[in-house]
Amino acid sequence: MLERLRESRGVYIFFSIFLALVFWLYVREVDDSTQRWTVYNVPVQLVGERMLEERGLTVSEISQDTVDVEVQAPISVRNSLNRSNITVSLDVSNCTAAGEYEILWVAKLPTNINTTGSYFPEQNQSLRVTIDTLVTETRPVEFQLEGSVADGYQAGTPEIQPETVELSGTQEQVEQVKRVVAVLSAENLDETYAGTLPLKLFDQNGAVITTQQPSLSVEAVYVTLPVGVIKEVPLTVEFVAGGGATPEDVLSYKITPESITVVGSKEETDALTEISVGSIDLSTIVGSGKKSMPISLSPTLENVLGITEATVEVELKELPTRTFTVSNISLINQPAGYTVELMTQERLVVVRGDETELGQLDASKLRIVADLSNLNATGQSSVKVQVYLDASDAVGVVGEYTINVNVSK
Repeated sequence: MLERLRESRGVYIFFSIFLALVFWLYVREVDDSTQRWTVYNVPVQLVGERMLEERGLTVSEISQDTVDVEVQAPISVRNSLNRSNITVSLDVSNCTAAGEYEILWVAKLPTNINTTGSYFPEQNQSLRVTIDTLVTETRPVEFQLEGSVADGYQAGTPEIQPETVELSGTQEQVEQVKRVVAVLSAENLDETYAGTLPLKLFDQNGAVITTQQPSLSVEAVYVTLPVGVIKEVPLTVEFVAGGGATPEDVLSYKITPESITVVGSKEETDALTEISVGSIDLSTIVGSGKKSMPISLSPTLENVLGITEATVEVELKELPTRTFTVSNISLINQPAGYTVELMTQERLVVVRGDETELGQLDASKLRIVADLSNLNATGQSSVKVQVYLDASDAVGVVGEYTINVNVSK
C-alpha cells in the first residue's frame, strides 16, 4: 500500500504545492518588510473645475500632466500598486482670478485593495497652473462621411441632433477650432444610417485637434443619414376643363424641368413612375400661358437638386370668343361696422367656346359676385370676383377679374 503511494505521481504533486504554500505564508508573515520605490507617470486629475467655470475661469495650462510618486509599502502590497490605481489630484477650486498658481498635488491609495502599512513619504510637491478667462461660443455641427455609398445609391441630407454645440475654454483654445464635425466611417452604405457619432474638432488646416482642446457641451450627436436608390422621375401636369376649353384643346405644353432626381428606398422608387405638379384650370389660359407649379414630394423622398418649382408653358388652339359688358354686380359677406360703396359699375367679361352657343348668349346670362369677408381696411380696394355664366359647359368665362370698392366706417 505504502509502496503504491510512493510511486503515485499525483501524491508528489500535491505535497509539492502544499509545501510551497506553507513556505509562502511563512515568508509573508515573517518577512513582509516595507520598501520604498517610485511609481512613474501617474496622471494628474483636476478637481474643482466646476467652481472655476462658475467664476468665468478655466485651466489653460498645467506644468506637468503626470508626476512620479514615491510609495512606502509592504512587499505583499507593492505588486498591487501601479499608475492605474494610484490617483493624483490637483484642487483648483481656490483660484479666484486669472493668473499663475503653485498648487500642491495630493496622492491617494486605492480603496478596493488592502493597503495596510502603505503611505506616501513625500506629500509637499506642487505644480504650476495657469488660470485664464473662460470663453464660450456656439458652433454648428457638420457631418462628414469617410467612406462611400454603394453603387446606384446616394446619401441625402443628414439630420443632426443637436445641430449646435458649445465650446468652452480659453480664447486661444476656442479660436483654434474651425469646424466641429460628426464623422461616420463606413463603406458601401446601402441603407439609411441612424446612430450616435463622436465629435471631432478640426483646425484651419483640416487637422484633428488632439491637444489643448476646449470642452464640449456634448461629446456626441445623433445623426440620421438617408441613403437610398437614385432615380430620375418625369414630371406631369393635369389640365382641367374651363373657360370653354377642354384638355383636348391643348395644342402643346412643356414642363421645365421635365424631370427631377430623387433618392428613396428601393421599394418606393420602384413604384414611382411619375410626379404630378398639380392641375391647371384652362379658364385661366388665354391662347397661351405660363404657370409656376410647386413640386411636392413624399417626406420619405429626397429631392437631390433641391428644385422645388416647375414652369408649365401651355398653348391652346384658337377658340371663338365674345366680350360682354356685365353690370349685374353684387356684394356678399360685407364686414360688420363697415360701409362698402361699389365703385365699378360694369365690367367687360370674355366668354369662350362653341361658336353656336356663343351666338345665343347675352349679358343677362352673366353675373359678378364679390365676396368681402376678407376686407378689413378702409379706403379704396381692388377685390377679386367670381363671374358666373348661366349656360352649357360648351362655353365658359376666360380669365380672372376684379372690381373696385370704397370702404368706410
